[in-house]
Amino acid sequence: MNKVAVECRGIRLAYGRTEVLRDVNLSVAPGEFFALLGPSGSGKSTLLRLIAGFNQHQAGSLLIDGRDVTGLPPWQRNIGMVFQSYALWPHLSVWDNVAFGLVERRLAKAVIRDKVAAVLDLVGLTQFGTRRPNQLSGGQQQRVALARTLVIEPQVLLLDEPLSNLDKALRVQMRRELSSLQRRLGITTIFVTHDQEEAMTTADRMAVLDRGVVQQVGPPAELFDRPVNAFVANFVGTMNLLSGTVTRRDEAGIALAIDGVGELCLAPAGPVPAGSLLAAGFRPHTVRIEAPDRGEEQGYAWLSGEVEASEFLGEYTRYHVRVGSQSLLADRTHYAGLSRFAPGGKVRLGIEASQVCLFPA
Repeated sequence: MNKVAVECRGIRLAYGRTEVLRDVNLSVAPGEFFALLGPSGSGKSTLLRLIAGFNQHQAGSLLIDGRDVTGLPPWQRNIGMVFQSYALWPHLSVWDNVAFGLVERRLAKAVIRDKVAAVLDLVGLTQFGTRRPNQLSGGQQQRVALARTLVIEPQVLLLDEPLSNLDKALRVQMRRELSSLQRRLGITTIFVTHDQEEAMTTADRMAVLDRGVVQQVGPPAELFDRPVNAFVANFVGTMNLLSGTVTRRDEAGIALAIDGVGELCLAPAGPVPAGSLLAAGFRPHTVRIEAPDRGEEQGYAWLSGEVEASEFLGEYTRYHVRVGSQSLLADRTHYAGLSRFAPGGKVRLGIEASQVCLFPA
């Protein structure tokens, strides 16, 4: 077995003068659940359709299980795809929708019967075989679309924002079911989403795209904890960013002078000479928010500020704090009886030096 199920090598695709994908290099391991994450227009759906064979690239090569499939039509790639709209036949029953691909392959009726029965049982729809799509809930329709794709036993499963048409509660339920099913089957799966939570909770690894360029690839926790640039930092989670000039660098760390805030002392960095322009990024949940008379603990850089607003989000409260000319976010875990900081109140923010990421400004 190849160690790589799907590989993109220097893929480039353009429509006229508009580059949609630029020098895309990616590899997906057999059995991996891989997410393509990015905003609208980033090229993620275009890349997925390119892997499926619906789009053709002008440069580079695409390999599936070590075989270059560049130029091959979709039906010769042994790939299954679930579209965002599900694309179910409205006049066919659930059973006939699922059986459609097998009928087109002219398999024996007994084989079709056994395969459809098995896959309907797999997705929990055995009792719905005679229903039409309009007699199903959104989650059930999603399962039918998935079953129709799985029944042909594709080598690679492609999912184009398969949960986007569902409400939040059902979306959470379905992504758990989808993740569990994928792991049971061990099928290589690539799915597109703009929902960072969806990607982080289901994917083994993910790639973040912006304007046709792969910005970073890795496990969700790696992209969250150590983003390579400000775009990834802000797209995968929420990040406070403070830009400034390095005024000092020694064994103790670096000092970053930030306009309207002051000097921020951070942990040691790499070869960063004095005078460098950097952006310091830190997640709201890593920020301590304390009363102004609270003592300062070591390991934190402390800033004085004023609460502008707060948002109660259930498990935590998010504070918007004005520090000089900057507005920073700080999350505080909520529990019953905990007092809250009121707008206009003075606070101190503690930034843990080890949790700060540095990017070119």
